[in-house]
Amino acid sequence: MPRIAPLRLTGCRALIDGALHDAPLTIADGRITDGPAPEVDVAGYLLLPGIVDLHGDGFERHLMPRPSAPFDKARALASAAAELAVNGVTTAWFAQSWSWEGGFRSGPATRDLLAALDRMRPEMLPDVRVQIRLETHVLPEHADVLAAVAAHGVDYVVFNDHLPEALDLADNRPDRFAQWAAQHGRSTGDMLAIVRAAQAQGPDVPAALARIAAALAAQGVRMGSHDDGTAETRAFYRGIGAPVCEFPTTVAAAQAAKAAAEPVLMGAPNVVRGGSQSGNIAAADLVAAGLCDALVSDYYYPALKQAAFALADAELADFPAAWAMISATPARIAGLADRGRLEPGQRADVVVLNPETRRVEMTLCAGRIAHLSGEMARRMVGRALAAE
Repeated sequence: MPRIAPLRLTGCRALIDGALHDAPLTIADGRITDGPAPEVDVAGYLLLPGIVDLHGDGFERHLMPRPSAPFDKARALASAAAELAVNGVTTAWFAQSWSWEGGFRSGPATRDLLAALDRMRPEMLPDVRVQIRLETHVLPEHADVLAAVAAHGVDYVVFNDHLPEALDLADNRPDRFAQWAAQHGRSTGDMLAIVRAAQAQGPDVPAALARIAAALAAQGVRMGSHDDGTAETRAFYRGIGAPVCEFPTTVAAAQAAKAAAEPVLMGAPNVVRGGSQSGNIAAADLVAAGLCDALVSDYYYPALKQAAFALADAELADFPAAWAMISATPARIAGLADRGRLEPGQRADVVVLNPETRRVEMTLCAGRIAHLSGEMARRMVGRALAAE
């Protein structure tokens, strides 16, 4: 889709330099710029930087809306990208697990997803990337991981260890373990053998993770860890060059990250729902304690903008600071200096939001209209008709 012609959005309140200002915004050639341009009246609206989502697996519902009903990956990715735009997300990492579990969280499934995204990327307006969630106990596949990262330009890898959860199910909740195995199309015995084989790699895991982290760093990959439960766990990942702390499960882990000036990410659905769906610490409590830097969609893309309003409503942050947790701060964490702020020279990733309904009515991705609805659509169409 071509970029929109130069235009100047006027009459609005724009989030600039950490505050809402009565100021126009000019867009030309896919960038925010200064100077005159044909005007569109957007009085009554908020102009906000596009949302940057560092971790979301809501795309899985598009790929496989039911466990036994997979859909074509290319079409599913296009649908997921459209959902991003409707919710004001202009840059996103799809969090894809590379796990010993197999199935849609296997190495082959990850490679298939990366290949499908490569094919679809020219047609997708949001900037969509893949974060590989690398299970710690897949040591024989590390060479394949590095090859996939190099072949597809993966720029973000996080390490996570879900093996203790699987072992707990096997040892203490055999009914749940059997259900989980069935979801993967396996017998209980076959799944248990896979879990025990992963467990057997335990003594070799720390050294192997240090080696693959060094190789990933050599490729310029940003790294982090997922579900850190202790300060010691965070220290280990810090030591191998994985500073991003995703979803710490305890205050101690979050405090350890902050003490080392490492970014802490929490789920926006946790904020919106008032707590973790899995019983872990409440994200809002970490925000209140100054222990959370940025929010991510986790499993629900609409929660990002909802969480910004929820934090402001609860007076845990003013609205500009809350919106920065889903725009400027994650962009900085990702090393993307060209987005997350409404400043001249930045990509024209812009959200036009109705503050009364709190709905996104227009999303621009690098100056291209990715979503347009409501009164904002009428104003944009009116401008186009007046220009004819």
